Amino acid sequence: MTQFEQYFTQRREEHLAELKELLQIPSISALSDHKHDIRHAAEWIAAALQSIGMSKVEVMQTKGNPVVYAEWLGAKDKPTALIYGHYDVQPVDPLHLWTTPPFEPAIRDGKLYARGSSDDKGQTFMHIKALQAFMQTTGTLPVNVKFCIEGEEEIGSPHLEEFVETHKELLQADVLVISDTTMYERGRPAICYGLRGLCALQIDVKAAKGDLHSGIYGGGVPNSIHALVELLASMHDGNGRVTVEGFYDQVKPLTEEEREAFQALGYDDVKAAAELGLQELFGEAGYSTLERMWARPTLEINGIYGGFQGEGTKTVIPSEAHAKITCRLVSEQNPDDILDRLEAHIRKHTPKGVTINVTRQDKGRPFVTPYDHPLIQAAARAYEKGYGVTPVFTRMGGSVPIVETFGRLLHVPVVLMGFGLPDENFHAPDEHFHLENFDKGLLTICHYWEEISNLK
Repeated sequence: MTQFEQYFTQRREEHLAELKELLQIPSISALSDHKHDIRHAAEWIAAALQSIGMSKVEVMQTKGNPVVYAEWLGAKDKPTALIYGHYDVQPVDPLHLWTTPPFEPAIRDGKLYARGSSDDKGQTFMHIKALQAFMQTTGTLPVNVKFCIEGEEEIGSPHLEEFVETHKELLQADVLVISDTTMYERGRPAICYGLRGLCALQIDVKAAKGDLHSGIYGGGVPNSIHALVELLASMHDGNGRVTVEGFYDQVKPLTEEEREAFQALGYDDVKAAAELGLQELFGEAGYSTLERMWARPTLEINGIYGGFQGEGTKTVIPSEAHAKITCRLVSEQNPDDILDRLEAHIRKHTPKGVTINVTRQDKGRPFVTPYDHPLIQAAARAYEKGYGVTPVFTRMGGSVPIVETFGRLLHVPVVLMGFGLPDENFHAPDEHFHLENFDKGLLTICHYWEEISNLK
């Protein structure tokens, strides 16, 4: 047993008790009622960083929620790593679907259940404890480290880009390390080298000045829901391809090497469909499921509502109808350009007799980095030591917009070392974190710092 294995084994219960303490703080960034909890979580993180020996720790206010910054720069002539994470969490509704209360951490079947256990308090906490292990076993760190832990990731990091732009010199590093992604599957670690971007909008359709009686007016006036459905149907063809003009113009095709690597992962469409309760999967024709989910753009209708939705029947022609849409973006797609194209499509295909208003919402750019970079290959070796298997290189269908921001503003390679699993219910009831990945992840992080300290 190595010194780190012994250290983490002896202190496991102590570390889990500390993590539970952090998880008890309901730091929900989307709800203004939790502003006090946001501040509490930031101060908790700052105190934890202070306690492990960081030479500088500061809770830095933004125009929104605070950023926790910390640094230790005592490793002369060694690389400097910037560690990013977030202490805010998603709302917990529907509350009745939680087996145990979301902010009362509970361990069941080797899993830690609580909101934020996987996304992202648990994984951020692991970085703090890995560095503490070095400090308490060797008295120093093998690399220089900086922390940037924010409190607005779950609401799109609206103030972090300005923070990074303002503090570029303070945040400058040789590598950015983020643990806010997932492994490919249990026992199969993954290094993510690509994330899809995002843009979102809401469509509001207005017909008559109010709901109308369908017997009196039916057949003679426009129906807002009919118009909305017609408009939404115009956005895809029967093969799953988005029909918005120019939507794919900036999409770079996957290389044959990448397509072969995706194929080698052995994704089982039939098994995946069964696990999701589907008869079969569906997506853009001509691409595998992994290609569709990781490297192709999408346009999804996330919600549609209007008219009478109560029990029974109400014979009205609805005055208003609404839809929420998000697009996942890849390659060089620009969120603002895609939103412009969507609005042009909406104007062109607006049915007669209704007016439409479009409200733009969240957006973030896609991110792809070369996975042959030495600092990323060092992560592969660290995973091999921590898990005993060779990790796979993957893209991820989700979006972490700030990753692209950091890469663009700081000109730094980004290493996405996630330890969560895809089925851990982040953003949903009964979010949990497999403790085997807590244990192996701590060792993997320690191996990574040793690996990059030896790079020339």
